Amino acid sequence: MSFLFGGGNRSVEGSVDPAKIEMAVAELDMITDVFNRLVNSCHTKCIASTPNNHRYVEGDLLKGESVCIDRCTAKFFEVNKKVGERMSAMGSAAQASGSFGR
Repeated sequence: MSFLFGGGNRSVEGSVDPAKIEMAVAELDMITDVFNRLVNSCHTKCIASTPNNHRYVEGDLLKGESVCIDRCTAKFFEVNKKVGERMSAMGSAAQASGSFGR
């Protein structure tokens, strides 16, 4: 990790591939989006179920809230996985038949 703090081999300085950085930034943006959608969805469903229930009187989650969040998170990732697999299969089939984007 010396490259982060200016140490290391100076001859490789400036040899960072901009395409790789762009891909990493895009991946980070996608991961952040998934996380934000997960938090919003499960918070709305499990914690802020009524408009008057936005006060946090407990420091920790209640047992029901905790169980709900566990289940919500598991379902969210299961659905996300299935959608990704389905889209990948559809993309592969479309690419193989040459009808991608039609």
